[in-house]
This record gives sequence, structure tokens and C-alpha cells, in this order.
Amino acid sequence: MPGIDECLLEAMALPGARGASLVDWTSGLALGTAGDSPVGDHETTAAETAELARAAAEFDSFAAGGQTFADSAAAVGAPPVEDLIVTTRAGYHVLRFVATSFDSSVFLHLWLDRDTGNLALARIRLRDLAERLVLG
Repeated sequence: MPGIDECLLEAMALPGARGASLVDWTSGLALGTAGDSPVGDHETTAAETAELARAAAEFDSFAAGGQTFADSAAAVGAPPVEDLIVTTRAGYHVLRFVATSFDSSVFLHLWLDRDTGNLALARIRLRDLAERLVLG
């Protein structure tokens, strides 16, 4: 089971990976980073992606079957959203929420080059990494 650094290194091994981070969406802080940042600063990227993750995780419109954030967090320790994909002209940003044994508020952020990245493979591998990640 990989820790944060190993997890981010595995994410960076994906085709087209430009940067990866583990972010706490409550505080907006990066818990770990690897590679480049789209804006040249990992902390800025973490804060900006945390806003997006927080909105998706807390708005009931994104909950499956009318399940609220509070219902989901209490039931399985994770937000009702599994992942988010933002497509830009130059790349993809994949945010994968990580379920934890404590109050889950972390996600993996992978920044992929649009020309060389494989979005389907990235989603599959991030899901696997999120399930195996050891925090604590």
C-alpha cells in the first residue's frame, strides 16, 4: 500500500502526466506534490482545485439518488462524488476523491497533457491509487 509520495510517483508514471498532488479540500492545502503545476505554484493550484472539489462534494445536485453530502459522509466516509474531470484546450484535470477512515476531505489531482494523456487510463489508475493510498 503506497504512501503519499509513492502514490504521486505512480500517478506521474501515467502517459501524459504533467503534475500530481494530494489536496485537502477543506483547507485547500497540498499534502504532497509531484511534477509541475499549471500555474507554476502547487499551493495556488491546490487552493483553486479545492474550491472546485468542495463545490462538487457539498452540493446536493451532484449526489446520486438524492443522497446528501451528510448522508454519504456518515455512511461510507466519502463524498457522493467519485471524480471530476475538467477539460481545457491544453489538458485534462482529473480530481479523484479518496475515502479514508477519518472525516474524508482529500482528493488526488492529476494534470494531464491533452495530446499525450490517456483520460480513460488515468481515471482507472487514479481509482486504484485512491483505494490503496495509506494516510496517517
